[in-house]
Amino acid sequence: MNSLTNLSAAQLIQQIREKVISPVEVIDQHLKHIANLNPKLNAIVTLAPDLREQASRAEAAVMRGAELGPLHGLPITIKDTIETRGLRSTSGSAMRANFVPEADAPAVARLKAAGAIILGKTNAAEMAMDYNADNPVFGRTNNPHDQTLSPGGSSGGEAAAIATYMSAAGLGSDLAGSIRIPAHFCGVAGLKPTTGRIPGEGQFPPSTGPYSLGAVIGPMARCVEDLELLFCVLAGVESSSLSRESLRGQRVAWYADDSVAPVTDETRAAVKAAAHALSDAGLVIEETLPPGIERGHDLWLQLFARASVVQLRNVYQGHEDQGGDFVRWRLATADDTPAQTLDQYIESWMERDRLREKLLQWMSAVPLLVAPVGSVNAPKHGALKASVNGAAVSMFKAFSYSQTFNVFDLPVVCIPVGRSSDGLPIGVQIAGLPFQERMGLAAAKIVEEAISDWRDEF
Repeated sequence: MNSLTNLSAAQLIQQIREKVISPVEVIDQHLKHIANLNPKLNAIVTLAPDLREQASRAEAAVMRGAELGPLHGLPITIKDTIETRGLRSTSGSAMRANFVPEADAPAVARLKAAGAIILGKTNAAEMAMDYNADNPVFGRTNNPHDQTLSPGGSSGGEAAAIATYMSAAGLGSDLAGSIRIPAHFCGVAGLKPTTGRIPGEGQFPPSTGPYSLGAVIGPMARCVEDLELLFCVLAGVESSSLSRESLRGQRVAWYADDSVAPVTDETRAAVKAAAHALSDAGLVIEETLPPGIERGHDLWLQLFARASVVQLRNVYQGHEDQGGDFVRWRLATADDTPAQTLDQYIESWMERDRLREKLLQWMSAVPLLVAPVGSVNAPKHGALKASVNGAAVSMFKAFSYSQTFNVFDLPVVCIPVGRSSDGLPIGVQIAGLPFQERMGLAAAKIVEEAISDWRDEF
């Protein structure tokens, strides 16, 4: 790894502004690094064909003293489910293998307007519907820490690209942990914002119908400072951080048992360490399970699972054989469990709203939550179950901790805070009240500064 690709997004931007490095040099070094690493990982699946032209324009703007955007010259990647003008966006589906959007997703447009350079697209689960980054268009992405392991999903290619310094930062999407789980598996940071905080249009599958309750686009990066930098651009808010001192005295609830899925001892230790880092900074921590958390997993299934069936049937009708393994399985087994009646669905929605109101009232006094991302760290490719202290748990249920925050629409920062005994990253979630992303980012920065021995060189 060279020293230039090793720089954070904030450092790259600063050095470009100060003319220490040029955008052309930045792009050339990233392309060289991608050429060396990507064949083993298959994280970046489409490169922008005009990268050097983009970089040359960015360099010319610096040299003539033009007004520069907050991300000027920064190379970033975009999950392949998020649309990019003139750049193939397949969603990992053979049905969309040659789809080239005519317009950028609004989130992508905001990054470009701020001066970012789109390196290319990163691999994802087919139709963003599985905890992997494997599909019939591009094949499988490997975990950078061990190629026999999953990078997580569905934003797995994005996490792998950022973790290995092939990309400085980028965009993922999240309905059931699809930003946070890959961040946890690969050892990077990710933000699931409150719905509506960042424009969610221009992705496929679209965030419409039931998905609009909990599906988001959000930034991924290697550190909290870079997450915050992208978040401010994406959300259209001023770049200003909450100070460490402003969090002193704030109450924090931490838990490592949601009454749904057990976690490994190492996972519990990581969550506890993050909570104690906040305690050392003057926050008041308490181990307790917030109200309604134990219902999150079941409510996720009741609110969102059937919507995936409807979407898949609409896309693959008459072409079911073109689906990958997961899509074909999902379509084949969709009716094994009877669909909810309309009354049952409405009842679930009302229960969600009632429990969310109760949780938010409780959080008015305890505005920060620290929790696992899931039961385990990165599993083998294709694993259907996780083994936790001798107990078998389905891989989907193992990440109830992530799904819950989509159900109740809380903003969540995921950061790596530890390692397993075999050297794999372990992340934790820090959740806050809706539209209070900055508080979660400030708390995450405290934890990151206290527990920073997790980076690898690639």
